Amino acid sequence: MTTSTLLASTALPLTAQRTVKRALSLLEKHLREPGALFTSTNTARDWLRLQFAGQEREVFIVLYLDNQHRLLASETLFTGSIRSTEVHPREVVKAVLRHNAAAVILSHNHPSGEAEPSQADRQVTDRLVNALALVDVRVLDHLIVGGLDIVSFTERGWLPG
Repeated sequence: MTTSTLLASTALPLTAQRTVKRALSLLEKHLREPGALFTSTNTARDWLRLQFAGQEREVFIVLYLDNQHRLLASETLFTGSIRSTEVHPREVVKAVLRHNAAAVILSHNHPSGEAEPSQADRQVTDRLVNALALVDVRVLDHLIVGGLDIVSFTERGWLPG
């Protein structure tokens, strides 16, 4: 699903959708420039706040990174309901291999605005870490976006270092 498709399905007014789309475009362009790295969660946070702006349903996004943690691609893999989305580790592994990624940042939103991870969020993250480790791909972080708040699994010490 493209950024424009995602924005068209949100509750934001058309002018706000255009502004968010332009901001995403500029940030993505910056992230693809030589030397732009996802070495801190702040870069990913800025991009994700814009990506999830106005979403009414849960969306699961993967940022695919190379060995130097440069952005190769981003992709919405799963879209769910207002309360949840079903994440399939097999599909994540297939997508990671398709993009030839060495590392990933996982993210999804909580349309309720509450960024606190659920037990199910932690369990699916553990399953993804284990599945991706089998193909030598590191999960650098799982970020949950709830409005302006973002919870980082890495900052909480929930991902292996």
